[in-house]
Amino acid sequence: MSDVMVDVRGVHKSFGPLEVLRGVDLRVRAGEVTVVLGPSGSGKSTLLRTINHLEKVNRGWISIDGELIGYRRSGNRLHELKEKDVLKQRTHIGFVFQNFNLFPHLTVLDNLVEAPVAALRRPRKEAVGTARRLLARVGLADKADAYPRQLSGGQQQRVAIARALALEPKVLLFDEPTSALDPELVGEVLDVIKDLARTGTTMIVVTHEIGFAREVADTVVFMDGGVVVEQGPPSAVLDKPQHERTRAFLSKVL
Repeated sequence: MSDVMVDVRGVHKSFGPLEVLRGVDLRVRAGEVTVVLGPSGSGKSTLLRTINHLEKVNRGWISIDGELIGYRRSGNRLHELKEKDVLKQRTHIGFVFQNFNLFPHLTVLDNLVEAPVAALRRPRKEAVGTARRLLARVGLADKADAYPRQLSGGQQQRVAIARALALEPKVLLFDEPTSALDPELVGEVLDVIKDLARTGTTMIVVTHEIGFAREVADTVVFMDGGVVVEQGPPSAVLDKPQHERTRAFLSKVL
């Protein structure tokens, strides 16, 4: 499967005695959208955080575009990379958080310019040009000089998406990108993500938005209790779930 962009193999993650991920396998092909559903505490957000090594795995491994994340292999052993090497890998993995995580002291434009200049050593003029194009793409060309506090939640999340795109990542991870938004602002953020899906951006989206999953996902993954219970195309998982746990979850949210 040479077109696999994200490869998660046998990943376990514990916090003290609490086992949050219990042998997760997941493969995401280049250009596809995978939506991860499941109840609170099922391990969805922890899975995302292991993919960009914000959380270290206890067992198993993860690769992106064929490159091990957070480790190098020596024979049958994995050795953890130095922090500077992990940071370099993270420039290929865009992450959009629930709560935006914008720098409050920087303008919208500088929020987008900071990482390409600091991490990728891009000339500032080039980074500014890219940032302005991305702001136009998410419908915020007129907000370049504003500060995050002057924006609505939906606008802040669209800036966060543009900021993630500024590093030209190989994959974009979304951790419940609409959960902190007022209901009337959810649509504007989902529309931006739908546009990215149409242009072939590889994405993994943790969300409770079932309608979005049905419309945009190539693959829907249902997690519960730290494992992948069921996965497949939306028409199968959402309309004809095979597992009782999937059916019980969907009966509560649909």
